[in-house]
Amino acid sequence: MQSDSKPRWERRKDARPQELLAAALDLFVDRGYAATRLEDVARRAGVSKGTLYLYFENKQELFKAVVRENIVEVIGEAESDVAAASGASCNELLRGMLDKWWREVGLTRAAGLAKLVMAEAGNFPEIAAFYNDEVIERGNGLIASIVRRGVANGEFAPVDPDVMTRVLTAPVLMLMLWSHSFFPCDTQAIDPAAFMDAFLGLVERGIRAP
Repeated sequence: MQSDSKPRWERRKDARPQELLAAALDLFVDRGYAATRLEDVARRAGVSKGTLYLYFENKQELFKAVVRENIVEVIGEAESDVAAASGASCNELLRGMLDKWWREVGLTRAAGLAKLVMAEAGNFPEIAAFYNDEVIERGNGLIASIVRRGVANGEFAPVDPDVMTRVLTAPVLMLMLWSHSFFPCDTQAIDPAAFMDAFLGLVERGIRAP
């Protein structure tokens, strides 16, 4: 009887890009961009450095792939969700988008990429520009579109969508940074779930039209 499953070596070959991206994410978050070496990524993924170059031209392209795999895909899904929910409550959409971001990025290892970019932007402006275009501008644009829609239909107070977007994203970003930083204080005192619940409740009360 012939099995439908692929031979082991073929499954291994198909899995290599994902294994490399997972290894790269761990090393980028743990060591930073400058200190992460491609040979270390390959070693952690269990392949040779030459194999890594079959999929990624250099470290910059590997970093971009990590960001797209772990963050940009989440933004793309959120954009599709908003487009498909044209008649939904803007308050529910806004809460859903902020909650989705926290659950699928903020609570994961990918949250450490924001800290990496902020810390190393001066030395690597090209990766900072990429992150700004692919993540920050695109994510902010999505949230601003929800706020703009809510203001237009009278569900939200007449606020500036671009300014409000930055007000909304700043606390979530700070929570992500707290989660991947070492301060001379007890960071264990921060309960992310309680923080997000309090924050989202405050947003709902504050942005609602009188």
